[in-house]
This record gives sequence, C-alpha cells and structure tokens, in this order.
Amino acid sequence: MRTTEAAARERIAAVLRTEADDIADRWVQLQLARAASGDGVGESALREEADALLGALLSGLEGDLPVERVFTGHQALRQAVSDLSLRRARNGVSPTVTALAVMALKEALLEAVQRHSVDGDELFAASLLANRLLDTAGALSFETYVDGREEIIRRQSRQLLEVSTPVVRLWRQVLAVPLIGTLDTARTQVVMENLLEAIQEHEALVAIIDITGVPTVDTAVAQHLMQTVNAVRLMGSDCVISGIRPPIAQTIAQLGIDLSTILTRATLADALAAAIQLTDAAPAMTAPGAER
Repeated sequence: MRTTEAAARERIAAVLRTEADDIADRWVQLQLARAASGDGVGESALREEADALLGALLSGLEGDLPVERVFTGHQALRQAVSDLSLRRARNGVSPTVTALAVMALKEALLEAVQRHSVDGDELFAASLLANRLLDTAGALSFETYVDGREEIIRRQSRQLLEVSTPVVRLWRQVLAVPLIGTLDTARTQVVMENLLEAIQEHEALVAIIDITGVPTVDTAVAQHLMQTVNAVRLMGSDCVISGIRPPIAQTIAQLGIDLSTILTRATLADALAAAIQLTDAAPAMTAPGAER
C-alpha cells in the first residue's frame, strides 16, 4: 500500500473515531433534505442505518483489505449496505435514489475530513480515497437493490399465481381447479404443486381441471395439461378436463393434439357427474361405517 494512501486511510479512520455521531447526523439530514430516503424510511431508521454503516466502515478501514474491497469484502460493511438497499427496495424507492442516498454519505464524510485537515495535499489524498470507497458503496447498493427487487417481484408473482389457481373441494374425494387466462409453464408448475398437495391432503380420487376460462388451447397449453394429468395419475387419482367448448375442440382437432387418453367433458357439471361415478366405482377407502 502506498504511503500516501495509507496516511489518507488512517486520516479517514481517525475522523470516524472522533466524529461518527456528527457524520451520522449530517448524513441523515442530507437524506431527509433531498428526500433520498423515500417514503417509509423514517429518521430513526435512517440513524440506525448510519450508525451501523459508519461503525462497519471504521472496522473495514482498520483491517487489511485493499480499498477497492473494503465494502465488498468486509462482511459487516457489505451487510450494512445490503440492508440499506433492501429496505428501500421493499418501499419501492428507485435504485438511482437508493444509490444517491449512499453517495450522500460522501459529502458528510468529506466535510468532517476537511475540518480535521490543514494540509492541502493531505485533504486531497483523503478526498480521493473517500470517493473511491463510497463510489464502490454506491455501486454495491445499486446491485443489491436490483437483486432484492427482482426477488420481491418473483415472490409477488408467485403469490399472484397461487391466488389465481385455487384448488376447490367439490365433493367427497373430488377436487377442482378452475383455470382462467393463459396457461404457461410457471403457472402450470403452481397448478401442479397445489393440486398434488390437495390430493394428498383430502385423499382425493378425482381431480377436475376446468379450462372454461382459458381463451385458447394450443400445443403448448395441451402439453402443460398433459403434464398435470400425468402427475395426478402418479398420485393414484383420475383426472377429468372440463370446459371443452366447440371452438376449442375444433382447434385441438386441427392441431392434431391427442387427448384421447384423458377423460374430457363439456361443462364442469358434466365433469362432476363423471367424477362422482368414478368415486362410487372405486374401492372404498374409508373405514366401515364412515360417511360415504
């Protein structure tokens, strides 16, 4: 490590030891003044973030990591930046504003360094080092924000899929999944998981997949349906597909899709009637005297 850089690093560390509280207060004020924190992050939360990050920054500077790796390689410091970014991601703040919130620390830190530096060369070296440190922190916060936001979106999408694909108990040992909208790979997976869990929970013998609300059936949709039917059969249950309207039946025939191995019905009522027949014909699975 160059002597000048080592001196600048020690200068910044010394400032953090003596003025951490003032720097934290100034950083919070800058964020509030510029609305960089966004909605949902109050002053007390900002102060907690500031204390955690400044404490970790001092620990990182006192370690042996090179400047470029202080924020990325020091566990506590990286965690402090990640927590800051994820909190803003959950509140819907943009990644740019989040990065600017981290950059505001640069101004607060440089003001404190300036108060403790008389020599111009020393101040210049400390300023360069502070810029390198906090530019890395800004990039890390942006990256963490984007990753966290994508995870939130994936989780919300999953929750919406689960809500849009309910499994309904229609009759003793008869379940139904009313599908509405497009059936893609991700949704098929959710349908399959929810249906198989419900079959096990209710000891269902028949599962009805109602596609009345599915606008079109193409080769991909048919393949997804076949996968679900096969999974249901592996659980030892029968599967009935209902909602085969004339236009869909015509499309299936024109595409040459073979659904001959699957029991189909035009309406959900017809499918339920078929399901009741199947359950009545199946060997009894309940104890003698139990409700039929």
